Amino acid sequence: MKLARAPAMQDANTTRIIHAVGAGGEDEVRFVGGCVRDALLRRPIKDIDLGTTALPETVIARAEADGLKAVPTGIEHGTVTVISNHIPVEVTTLRRDVETDGRRAVVAFTTDWREDALRRDLTMNALSLSPDGVLHDYFGGVADAEAGRVRFVGVAEERIREDVLRILRFFRFHAHYGRTDPDAEGLAACKDLAHLIPTLSAERVHQETLRLLEAPDPTPTLELASRIGVWRRIGVGEAALDKFRRFLALDIPITRDPLLRLACLIDGAVAPGALATKLRLSNREKRRLEAWADFAAQAPPNGAGLNDALYRRGADAIDGAAALSLAGPAPDPGWRAALDAAENWKPRTLPIKGRDLVALGLDHGPAIGAIRARVEAWWIDKAFAPDRAACLAEARRLIDEAAG
Repeated sequence: MKLARAPAMQDANTTRIIHAVGAGGEDEVRFVGGCVRDALLRRPIKDIDLGTTALPETVIARAEADGLKAVPTGIEHGTVTVISNHIPVEVTTLRRDVETDGRRAVVAFTTDWREDALRRDLTMNALSLSPDGVLHDYFGGVADAEAGRVRFVGVAEERIREDVLRILRFFRFHAHYGRTDPDAEGLAACKDLAHLIPTLSAERVHQETLRLLEAPDPTPTLELASRIGVWRRIGVGEAALDKFRRFLALDIPITRDPLLRLACLIDGAVAPGALATKLRLSNREKRRLEAWADFAAQAPPNGAGLNDALYRRGADAIDGAAALSLAGPAPDPGWRAALDAAENWKPRTLPIKGRDLVALGLDHGPAIGAIRARVEAWWIDKAFAPDRAACLAEARRLIDEAAG
């Protein structure tokens, strides 16, 4: 069948890369993977990926000969990132699996497009599209994509044993694309092989879990994954689904944050620090988890305490803690006021600096920090209303008071 190319596929930089790699028809180049699936479903395309019969060394040579930058980002698996005007496109030589162990594969290059498509996980991801708009579908991916049916290519158990991460990908794609019951064979294989999930690297589990939680409403998928024992294999405890439903019902921007969604699903089963270690979260992600847990364990801040928390810890910490608390079975109404304050928070900056205190006669040293801290506390207590002149006046009063 023919498929009109999406605008992202007609980009001048992409077209230039296709022409360079294909060398005027000497090798075939097609769009592959997610960009084809999303073009078919008329969804936004995030990244362009190309497949080719040209070997990686040939891709590099042809790209550089055309003045393009070529980076061997995964050359052992046939992938070269070709860059035109700062726009990167991954170009991968067709390949077949020679050896797999559930985590990684040894590949050999091929010129057989069907053989390359066979090593992909899901039928909707095994589509390819020629630059002239001819859509190639070897395993019924078009029908599955249009029906919202997530189905493995070939035998589900074989696909999972090749790469155990495909269990999580099965559920991630069901959350984003599923519109019907998941394929029964695939679901059964995921259940039978769920015990292999702990063999995966923490980074891969981390990435797939958060991408699953980016779905508009992942609740049905989480229910399914929890029911067959997949969720607990990730190591974060069973999903607190009742709480999660209340959390999503708040319908505020921060509840779309996948990390906060993960925090909601933990439901106290795993400490933030332990989860950060388990899933190899970044330091920033760990700090956010810990801030939410810290505030959510306390009574809702109000008045000057709320202002101080927003100023010193930021709206994200209060916003997230409020959402988690309001999703609980008996939420304190004070969290609603805290949430409203966080949603409307605009960062403030103390109107005076250390050099202003020096100009008032203070010597460099600890005294500057002490006076500044007292002015800052006074300014926060006044709900940030005092302007620069008022803050300078308060600083002068404190300096005179300290001088006796």
